[in-house]
Amino acid sequence: MKKIIYIDMDDVLCDFTGARLKALEANPAIQYPQSQYDFFRKLNPIQDAISSINYLLQQPEFEVYILTAPSVHNPLCYTEKRLWVEDHLGFDMINRLIISPNKGLNLGDYLIDDHDTGRGQENFNGQLLKFGSPEFPNWISILTFFKNKYHL
Repeated sequence: MKKIIYIDMDDVLCDFTGARLKALEANPAIQYPQSQYDFFRKLNPIQDAISSINYLLQQPEFEVYILTAPSVHNPLCYTEKRLWVEDHLGFDMINRLIISPNKGLNLGDYLIDDHDTGRGQENFNGQLLKFGSPEFPNWISILTFFKNKYHL
């Protein structure tokens, strides 16, 4: 049986915080830069994120999905996140995109996320790999975990 891996978008696949800080610096009057048109679609990928997802997708042991929470400040984020996935990971990957405000509702084996609470992560029934933590500071450490655990 394949292991299900969910991967968060913001600050795991794409640089939400960097774009938000840059937008705030350029226009401090906008309280929520993520409310601006095309904010989510223009996010830059995190280093090694795209190649790492493509690697995981090629492994027969895994079923890989993107699991991201929507921004309540930008109703267009649903469309923009979908377009970001298509732009960076291809059309087929949009069938593996799940947008949910509660990540704890999904059943799976692994959740790669930069937060351990706030969007239901604390109720996820599998193992949380906290991206950006000392144990998993980057995508190389995430891949090393899977390679070692599953002898890839």
